Amino acid sequence: MTDKRILAIIPARGGSKGIPNKNIVEVGGKPLMVWTIEAALKSKYITKTLVSSDSDTILEIAKKYQAQVINRPAELATDEARSEPVMAHALIELAENGDIYDYVILLQPTSPLRNTADIDAAIQLLLKSDATALISIYKADKHPLKSFTKNDDGYLNGLVNNDFPFMPRQQLPESFYPNGAIYLIKTAIFLQTGKLFTDKTIGFEMPIEKSIDIDTANDISTINDKLSSY
Repeated sequence: MTDKRILAIIPARGGSKGIPNKNIVEVGGKPLMVWTIEAALKSKYITKTLVSSDSDTILEIAKKYQAQVINRPAELATDEARSEPVMAHALIELAENGDIYDYVILLQPTSPLRNTADIDAAIQLLLKSDATALISIYKADKHPLKSFTKNDDGYLNGLVNNDFPFMPRQQLPESFYPNGAIYLIKTAIFLQTGKLFTDKTIGFEMPIEKSIDIDTANDISTINDKLSSY
């Protein structure tokens, strides 16, 4: 337990081009976002679990599963809308009613394999460190420093330099990708910068098997197979 107040924000807008009603499509026997709601509610560190949505249907389902809800303005529910303004909207509205938090954790509903143990381990890691933010990551299976870009003339250039693509992987620095499952940051810093990344951000490493971020129908099939063993 901790005396720090931590707000979990689950962004779940109604529109979705890739998978219609993606956030509430049935996955593993329950609406997709419910996996994240239940994981957050079971956390021993999270003070409040809040679903932000522009959809009345999503808000009703969230309330059914005991999450708090907040109505998201239409301008924050477009395909181009980023998570940071959604989080700021929720934090500011809560603060106007005296509901203030030390940390805010973004839990995207498209990462249903991220469970309570992952959430609590990530929070504990940040609270015990001198860092100000944390992002869940997985080790890159293909090293990004070995990749190329094309210049304006169509010729290849190494992403960083022209030596890295030809170096043994073991001689390159370890690299990691964000998996979209957990973003945790001190609230004051987030509201000041509007960013989830600071100059003192640490990584919470998760296995690649748990790092699926649902984006396509094939992802749902894969997730269903994995959740059947949960």
